[in-house]
Amino acid sequence: MASMIEYTYINTNKGQNTMILLTEINKQLSSLNVEDLNITKDYITDLIKTKVKSMMRVGMKVNVVQKTKKTPGVITKIMKARCLVKIKDMTYRVPMSMLEAA
Repeated sequence: MASMIEYTYINTNKGQNTMILLTEINKQLSSLNVEDLNITKDYITDLIKTKVKSMMRVGMKVNVVQKTKKTPGVITKIMKARCLVKIKDMTYRVPMSMLEAA
């Protein structure tokens, strides 16, 4: 039986789709030492935060994610680390890490 190879498509800034072999990325990560892995993890975390923050817009429908539930709401204001989210008739200050696009 042929082995399955995982591919992922990454959209570059120029709009071109570049195919990257995911197994190659995994091999590269496996060869790094712990210190380099921690640096890579921090970079990926910062990258995710930046992309999430740039994706948020006033008026965007979001879900506030808690341990056991997701509550729908609408962003009314974006601040440095939090957003004002209107849920039903109340407005709450919610950390961006608790928001996901609806």
